[in-house]
Order: sequence, then structure tokens, then C-alpha cells
Amino acid sequence: MANPEFMREAIRLSIENVKNGGGPFGAVIVKDDQIIATGTNRVTANHDPTAHAEVSAIREACRRLDTFDLGGCEIYTSCEPCPMCLGAIYWAHIDKIYYGNNKTDAAAIGFDDSFIYDELALPREERQKAMEKLLPEEAIAAFELWTKTTDKTEY
Repeated sequence: MANPEFMREAIRLSIENVKNGGGPFGAVIVKDDQIIATGTNRVTANHDPTAHAEVSAIREACRRLDTFDLGGCEIYTSCEPCPMCLGAIYWAHIDKIYYGNNKTDAAAIGFDDSFIYDELALPREERQKAMEKLLPEEAIAAFELWTKTTDKTEY
């Protein structure tokens, strides 16, 4: 069940981050009705294009819980996640996403990620970023080894 106080914290973090020179995004990860991690957009501060609020919060939650699986957690984020963050949320197995602003609101202030969704819908050969398969006969060795390994941790 949604808790508005957790969203208010994500929003507070986003506002504070803007005041400190960062982007207008904040995120909170909750487990068992407790905040276990927070994150803000640190892209420019950390010179890291992946340092979005959601990804930063996921990294912190995984570190604190000593796991890569955040099943049983929820994320409250001040804005609808971009494609990268949405992918990270799915990979982390977070149960539910609550968001404040939506992607249209973000686009209106210059954070438009619709081009990524548009690109993903295109065949590889029509995308703006060139992609070329190289050495697949060598690369497959890692996959073959993974398949044969019996003591692996699947994720």
C-alpha cells in the first residue's frame, strides 16, 4: 500500500538536489515499511551518466542488504523512471514503482527520453547508434561455460 510520506521524501530529496547543483530527481527504496536506501541524480556531480536517482538508490540498497535481489522492496521516485532506470528496477526485482512526475513532465523541462523508446522499436540496422556483431564464435565460449557451470548463482 502506497505511503505518501515515502514519496514526500523522494520529492524532498529531488528539491534538495537541485539546490545543491544536481538534477531534479530523488528516489527512496522501502522494505518492510522502512526506508533502506535513498538516491539523487548525481550525473554531473559524479561525471557518470548512469548515476540517476533510481540507480543510485538501487546500488545503495543492494550494498546495505548484501544482495542483488531487491524482491520485497518498493521504490518511490520523484519522476517516472527513464528506460535505463526502469531496466535496473526490473533487474533488481523491485516489486512496485511509485512515481510523482511523469515522462511528459520531464520532457517539458528538457529530460526527454522518448528517443530511446523510439530507437528500441527500430530494427538494429535503422538505429542511430551503429551496431555490428563481432567475433560471435569466440564470445559464445563464456555462454557455453556458464551453461556447464553447476555452482553458479543465477540472477
